[in-house]
Amino acid sequence: MAGQARAFWIAAPGTGEIRMEQLPFPGPEDVLVRTLHSGVSRGTETLVFRGGVPQSQWAAMRAPFQAGDFPAPVKYGYLSVGVVEQGPPELAGRTVFALHPHQTRYVVPAAAVTVVPDDVPASRAVLAGTVETAVNALWDAAPRIGDRIAVVGGGMVGCSVAAVLARFPGARVQLVDADPARAAVAEALGVGFAAPDGAGGDCDLVIHASATAEGLTRSLELLAPEGTVVELSWYGDRPVTVPLGEFFHSRRLTIRSSQVGGIVPGRARTYADRLALALRLLADPAFDALISGRSDFDELPAVLPRLADGSLPALCHLVNYRGE
Repeated sequence: MAGQARAFWIAAPGTGEIRMEQLPFPGPEDVLVRTLHSGVSRGTETLVFRGGVPQSQWAAMRAPFQAGDFPAPVKYGYLSVGVVEQGPPELAGRTVFALHPHQTRYVVPAAAVTVVPDDVPASRAVLAGTVETAVNALWDAAPRIGDRIAVVGGGMVGCSVAAVLARFPGARVQLVDADPARAAVAEALGVGFAAPDGAGGDCDLVIHASATAEGLTRSLELLAPEGTVVELSWYGDRPVTVPLGEFFHSRRLTIRSSQVGGIVPGRARTYADRLALALRLLADPAFDALISGRSDFDELPAVLPRLADGSLPALCHLVNYRGE
């Protein structure tokens, strides 16, 4: 064995704990990673924490290195950055990103880690998984130069989409959220901001990421004729009402799903290509605006309930590890 590690587990819906685990000895094609930082993706992870994954989606929602099963006990997470302590020579000592749960050290196949570029700080690199989702969404959405675009929902995913779109040539990009505090984030990212009732309409494209029926309704209202809503929200076990009457047919609107588990057909890219691109994009310090909370690993059992009930607001909550 390669020693012990400590990992965060959801022991029961709404309850987390830290458990000791034995690590397997790394094989010749494996790496042993010591974690520097991990990130809590507030939307998906708090849904998992409260036990909100419907049974029909248990298989689809499994994280790559998840242990246990939904609803609990389960070890879940997918934003981890650490240093390779043991592995192939080209990876030894390198800072890497992995889709791994919150854990102090872990052993995974070398092919499961991606080297973090030298110009991307390790703390910012935890955003790679969410920026990858944003990249995939925009591959699906295929925005055009000069498009009028709204991103409805200023959570971690929506802000990541807005950050990528901020550099898109000629586009009018507006982040739309009910929380006025998101205006400062939008300014840091270099995009406009509006409350839902003040958003600019006549949009060619709306990216919806609020995970609310109200947000989806507003997204449709903001579209120009022939416009498209790309739906990124994950609603879990909650039913959603979609207004398909009134103007939906007369304006020939489209609602299209996007999910990071698949790459749009016809695009000659691999999952590794997509993740590497996300990490390159993170060289932009504007993404630091998405990291809005910090705590130590030992605090996770107390932090997750507060993130889940909203008493601790955050986009991406950064978890720091102390060199175990």
